[in-house]
Amino acid sequence: MPDVKIAAAAGGSFSAYLSLPARPKGPAIITMQQIFGVNSEMRSYTDEFAANGYIAICPDLYWRQQPGVEIMPGTPEALQRAMALNNALDVDKAVDDLDATIAFLRAYPGCNGKIGTVGYCLGGLFAFLLAARSDADANVSYFGVGIEKRIAEAASIKKPLLLHVPEKDRTVPPPAQVIIEEAVRGRAEFYAYPGADHAFNRVGSRSYDKDVTALAAKRTDAFLARHLGS
Repeated sequence: MPDVKIAAAAGGSFSAYLSLPARPKGPAIITMQQIFGVNSEMRSYTDEFAANGYIAICPDLYWRQQPGVEIMPGTPEALQRAMALNNALDVDKAVDDLDATIAFLRAYPGCNGKIGTVGYCLGGLFAFLLAARSDADANVSYFGVGIEKRIAEAASIKKPLLLHVPEKDRTVPPPAQVIIEEAVRGRAEFYAYPGADHAFNRVGSRSYDKDVTALAAKRTDAFLARHLGS
């Protein structure tokens, strides 16, 4: 499907990649981008959720800086550009955009009102923040970056949250992992993966781990089914 437009709370609008199941009736999933924007990898994750029966959408969180960013990781230049965009991102405004996406989905034909979020890297941070700030029904964080810097928000977690944390994550060192695990204990489901690195589910990358990817997906699917139904 072509991208859809969503009205931002503070004015303007942003695009989102929408992928629909064969029978768009039931819960919805928001996939939340890594630092590389809504690229082919994010669209493929979104399509996978649609193939599993969810109304799925991936909003462009860089739209205020540069709409339609699509960076493919793998080169120093790509990483440098992505880091510059990430560093300039207004996190609070992006949370507002995700709230607007939740509202868009709840009004979307066929959606039963149940909304889940699944974020990767930068998006993993947003899954944590949405569990504390939003009314999304379930939130999944894959190797979220920067959570320890906003760890005070853990006290406000009110919605189900699942965190996948690779123990060898080069962007979230062990001391940060300890901070996160202790802060969410009793508030969220926390799974550590020994030997796994950041972006363990990126096919073709040096950090790809087929077994960890499958285990995390199994846990994610069960978590979403439990909280969103079908």
